[in-house]
Amino acid sequence: MKISYIPKGVCSRQINIEVEDGIVKNVEYIGGCNGNLKGIGSLVKGMKVEDVISRLENIKCGMKNTSCPDQLAQALKENFEK
Repeated sequence: MKISYIPKGVCSRQINIEVEDGIVKNVEYIGGCNGNLKGIGSLVKGMKVEDVISRLENIKCGMKNTSCPDQLAQALKENFEK
């Protein structure tokens, strides 16, 4: 399954996520801190959706109440948690 998610409260403008059989196959951020976000995408590749959520949920960026990793967790929760 492929989804495009519009993150809220962060610099990135879009997150494209591909999940197959509960495993993250690819994550691509549009906008934001390019190198860091490529790193996040690389690190979560091959992980179970629920593991990505538990590791990234509630991470904050500076004074913001969210972050690009947290927004990835929110996208996965909205689309893959039952």
